[in-house]
Amino acid sequence: MADAPTDGTGHRARLRKRLIEGGHGALLDHELVEYLLTLAIPRRDTKPLAKQLIAEFGGLGPLLSAEPEALSRIGGLSEGAVAALMIAKASALRLLADDIREKPILANWQALIDYLHADMAHEPIERVRVLHLDSKNILIRDEVVTEGSIDQAAVYVREIIRRAIDLHASGLILVHNHPSGDPAPSKADIQLTREVAEAARPLGIAVHDHLIVGTQGQTSMRSQGLI
Repeated sequence: MADAPTDGTGHRARLRKRLIEGGHGALLDHELVEYLLTLAIPRRDTKPLAKQLIAEFGGLGPLLSAEPEALSRIGGLSEGAVAALMIAKASALRLLADDIREKPILANWQALIDYLHADMAHEPIERVRVLHLDSKNILIRDEVVTEGSIDQAAVYVREIIRRAIDLHASGLILVHNHPSGDPAPSKADIQLTREVAEAARPLGIAVHDHLIVGTQGQTSMRSQGLI
């Protein structure tokens, strides 16, 4: 994995100029990764490594969503290089999260979808999270409640309801990802959603939706008439 040291200052200057003058769309995916890696590997040609990483992980999204251990193992990257890749995703998520903070979630639905897709679509394991909303549909808390294997996650209805009560939530949005990429709800997804909604209803807590996120898109169970 270790490329020979090289003087790439001219090439990197050209990448930098294209990025500054042309914006985020001016560089190809591997060029973005290449330039990121130069921050941690300043005296090596990082282009072959960037291309290899994108090929190994199957694209820019999966690469930036990979666990640090996987990056170190497959890419043979230093801690500094791993951190450079992780900070790219962290920065993007902070930017997207700004559009849903302190605003009514239901009135900023596309911003929510964009944030969740960036955060979850390429996750290699299934994660279930709950968005807790107040009476004005402002986000109180966004919490991951469980992580599962590559195709399932154990979710306990009673724990979801207890947490909603603790946070004085008036509404909930359930969210989970499908590592397969297909966001179509399973029978278990539908059953879980209905059980949570039934348990929450007597307490005056509304389950506004259950969103399923995958690389192929997302599904709203509310829009499909499943809640």
